[in-house]
Amino acid sequence: MSRSAIVSPQQSGRWLALGLIVAAQFMVVLDLSIVNVALAAIKSSLDFSQTGLQWVVTAYAITFGGFLLLGGRLADILGRRRIFLAGIVLFTLSSALCGLAWSSGSLVVFRAVQGVGGALFAPAGLSLLMTRFDEGRERNLALGIWGAASGSGAAVGVLLGGVLTSYLTWPWVFFINVPVGIALVVLVPRFLPESRADRAGRHFDVAGATTVTASLMLLVYALTRATQDGWGSVTTVALLGASALLAVAFVAIERLAEDPLLPFHAFRGNTLGTANLITCIVASVGFSQFFLLTLYMQQVLHYSAAQAGVAFAAIAGTVAVMSNVAQGLVTRFGPRRVLATGLLFAAASEALLTRLPVHGHYVPDLLPSFLLIGFGLGVSFVAVTIAALAGVTPAHAGIASGLVNTSRQVGGAIGLAAVTTIATIYARHPSTRFSTAAETTHGFRVAFGVLAVLALTAALLTPTMRARQPEREEALEPVPDALPAYEEAA
Repeated sequence: MSRSAIVSPQQSGRWLALGLIVAAQFMVVLDLSIVNVALAAIKSSLDFSQTGLQWVVTAYAITFGGFLLLGGRLADILGRRRIFLAGIVLFTLSSALCGLAWSSGSLVVFRAVQGVGGALFAPAGLSLLMTRFDEGRERNLALGIWGAASGSGAAVGVLLGGVLTSYLTWPWVFFINVPVGIALVVLVPRFLPESRADRAGRHFDVAGATTVTASLMLLVYALTRATQDGWGSVTTVALLGASALLAVAFVAIERLAEDPLLPFHAFRGNTLGTANLITCIVASVGFSQFFLLTLYMQQVLHYSAAQAGVAFAAIAGTVAVMSNVAQGLVTRFGPRRVLATGLLFAAASEALLTRLPVHGHYVPDLLPSFLLIGFGLGVSFVAVTIAALAGVTPAHAGIASGLVNTSRQVGGAIGLAAVTTIATIYARHPSTRFSTAAETTHGFRVAFGVLAVLALTAALLTPTMRARQPEREEALEPVPDALPAYEEAA
């Protein structure tokens, strides 16, 4: 038997560990979309007001987006497995409490706690992946599998949410997390070794953590309010202004801090900044398209929740396949070329949707776009994640992972708020507050056109990414000495 055919227990353990990380990532992404389908049933069961119902989604989004950077840094300092496990325990417990919620207020509180749990284990899981797999082919393969879970989770969430709500009851969209969480709590200590970047004299940046968490939470809240109150309302402008001031304060604090939460010196170069900007755009396109298509299928084509969920299976399947193919393409051709190709496919999908008819049919009018966006998102998410994490030292794995997840969450929130406003403005009849099916469809077409422009803009940004040399610094974990082959190809 050849040496290459032998899989050592250590290698086998790494792939088992990856399975646990991917299962956790799939669970948190699934939860972002599965609840949306159940909102109508939740409103009726817990007697939510129309304006109060948004808090079922908003409470989770605010805490999840706000605590991601903090979660990543805590993982670096306190131990990545420890924070990963703590986040899963909190997420699982709060999921059970969400399903058992007895009032609208209790559900909103439990959803906020659930968001904190997700913000702890999402960056910790990605940083564990980074430290378990060396940069290059193996990490690309691992990120391809991780990306398949991230990309397909939203589509599967819509499908599963429709099935659970239609054939069981709405609490099951939360209860479904409980057995997965319990299994992870049992298996993680066995198959995931602890990992941290611990140095003598490390201090926790309390001021930086407070300002950036408050800034991100206010930003996400402002974006959700903007869709209701308008971008020019006093409330929206005040919230955005407060978020911006806190962000400026955070930058000033980080430049003076002895041991900053976000060490800017560790992320020098164009790759990190551009990759995270492109991550924001890709998330804006992906989140917004799912949302608009769900409304189109249910409001215009009159699909049931279950039918809309089944329709998204084409996207979920294509994303899962292409995410795994993408890692091999990145290894061979470099992240920039692969990312640009994926973004062009995403732009083509949005361009097709600008021609949506009022009386549309699934195969001729939706399926081609679904396959194109599945290819585009599957390839783009993996390529941009590999580019964003290239050259990051193990000592900063947690905070870099938190930054990638934050870019995705905030980018999705910004894009969703913007295109929802655009679709509403262009759908509204000048003399009434209500819209016909034709006017609603017109608003969707305009919004899809904006998403096409965004995807093309991101594709034009890809040539500005440059390979980064790994930062040399003292850390307990080894740092690769050479750039991987794919960065040289890029």
